[in-house]
Amino acid sequence: QVQLVESGGGLVQAGGSLRLSCAASGRIFNEYAMGWFRQAPGKERNFVSGIGWRSGITYYTESVKGRFMISRDNANNTVYLQMNSLKPEDTAVYYCAANLRCSGNGCSPYYGMDAWGKGTLVTVSS
Repeated sequence: QVQLVESGGGLVQAGGSLRLSCAASGRIFNEYAMGWFRQAPGKERNFVSGIGWRSGITYYTESVKGRFMISRDNANNTVYLQMNSLKPEDTAVYYCAANLRCSGNGCSPYYGMDAWGKGTLVTVSS
């Protein structure tokens, strides 16, 4: 039911910045979270950042703390990921996700209700 469309990926040099956007349509459950995961070639999909849709509480994986910032526009059902000081190891396909469950350790899909975008590629060159 929920459809997510990511945008903002592209090529950037190390140390540069990029802003990802995710526009959602359909029902968003306010008691859950939205966020971002990423997957590098040959690697597992890993949590990057999340934000409680109602609370606004933010969550980050350790490797992006201090560099990435997640935000949301509830009125427009949009979530953003501002990525600064990008590193080559940030290179991955970034996926927007909805209806996540979050705690101090990060976020994970609420299986059966989770929704995913098709991904947007971020490439950081040295």
